[in-house]
Amino acid sequence: MSADDVPGPAPAGLVVVDKPGGWTSHDVVGRTRRLARTRKVGHAGTLDPMATGVLLLGIGKATRVLGHLALTDKTYEATIRLGISTITDDADGEVVETHPADAVTVADLQAQIALLTGQIEQVPSSVSAIKVDGVRSYARVRSGEDVELTARTVTVSRFEILDRRGDDLDVIIDCSSGTYVRALARDLGRALGVGGHLTALRRTRVGVFGLDVARSLEQLEEGFDEAVIPLDQVVASAFSRRELTEQEAVDLSHGKKLSPTGRGGTVGAFAPDGGCVALIADRHEVARASVVFRPA
Repeated sequence: MSADDVPGPAPAGLVVVDKPGGWTSHDVVGRTRRLARTRKVGHAGTLDPMATGVLLLGIGKATRVLGHLALTDKTYEATIRLGISTITDDADGEVVETHPADAVTVADLQAQIALLTGQIEQVPSSVSAIKVDGVRSYARVRSGEDVELTARTVTVSRFEILDRRGDDLDVIIDCSSGTYVRALARDLGRALGVGGHLTALRRTRVGVFGLDVARSLEQLEEGFDEAVIPLDQVVASAFSRRELTEQEAVDLSHGKKLSPTGRGGTVGAFAPDGGCVALIADRHEVARASVVFRPA
């Protein structure tokens, strides 16, 4: 094969992967770099190895939009096992305590779930990627340290039981970025006085991107470039839109400020030719670029 026959990098955009169990998010990025023929691949919103489902990957300059996509709401389907607490708050960790849970009633469950719904203060699982003095929390725990992380405000807009099978609860959860479903399982079990941990977790949605557009690694092997959602389409789907004049597009590409959008949050700014120039947001009564995709 001549140099002219070697395909270049995949087009810039987003790939929605249905992550398999047993893979880390970094494992998926590594496989995707080979398929995309570029090192410039990143992911938004880490999934634990035991978890499956929607993992957003940015290819090329689309990696710059990932930080904004990671801040959107997410949906999970999960299984919580009552009566058993583990060191990691999930099935991968050592069991630390057991209690019979057969006396827990539906009314008990509904009452405690209600307290874990809405805006809540949540202490993340100590076995998490949060850094404590520059070291990942999970690394400190595995070295024998006792780690207690600071509570953070998160929003759980839906926490519903789909089915109860003995001590196992199948649930669906809509929540804000930064919410730990493992911590919800832990806190529900703790509030019921029996303990609990997560045995299964599947992310079905990140923002507007769901399993309907997700591809398995096997499907990506068969046709990677066709699975890439173009950058302009990603921005148009995930954010509100502002149409620019030709002059505004030029100004924005030079890093200049624009008149305010009048909308909260991130907005996609599009040139007259339909291409996305930048992500912008109102700050101090002007619109400023957070990310510029078409620099001058």
